Amino acid sequence: MAEIFYSLQGEGWYAGVPAVFVRLAGCRNACSWCDAKETWNAGAFRRLSAGDIAGRVSAYPCRTVIVTGGEPLLYPLDKLCAPLKEQHCRLHLETSGTGAFSGTWDWVCLSPKRQQPPRQENYRHAGELKVIIAAPDDFAWAEENARQVAPECLRLLQPEWSRYSAVAPLVVAYIRQHPQWRLSLQTHKFLAIP
Repeated sequence: MAEIFYSLQGEGWYAGVPAVFVRLAGCRNACSWCDAKETWNAGAFRRLSAGDIAGRVSAYPCRTVIVTGGEPLLYPLDKLCAPLKEQHCRLHLETSGTGAFSGTWDWVCLSPKRQQPPRQENYRHAGELKVIIAAPDDFAWAEENARQVAPECLRLLQPEWSRYSAVAPLVVAYIRQHPQWRLSLQTHKFLAIP
């Protein structure tokens, strides 16, 4: 467990929604632009039981819980989801899709990474496909992934934060030409909130 905190969802389809974030430690993707690099080494964090996590979540006034990372699918998540569902939480998963799918989710945001593409079977769980755009060739990667999700899956393109001024105009132009995509911004970074 890396951290539990209460904030607003900053990006994707649910941007602006209050949520409790459960950030799990451990990731093998090693994205150069990752904003949670401190989570990569799971051994640097204390382990908490699913009951302990649910107890901490219950202290917040919100019942939307976003499980993120690191990469959450490194772990079997059924044990975590069960006590949270007992608390009537709405559960969202943010994942690159590289691990075995587990858990019971109300919403799944799949954010694929080139260096470790998602498992093929994980595309079918996505309610939202969020692709980070850091360079022009990332649009082809986005389309490759879009062909693998269900037709009703929401498709979002998000400018990579450290290259925002360079890539945001490209993303806007692309979406105008390909209206099946929507824009995702990291609003939490503009607002300087966690």
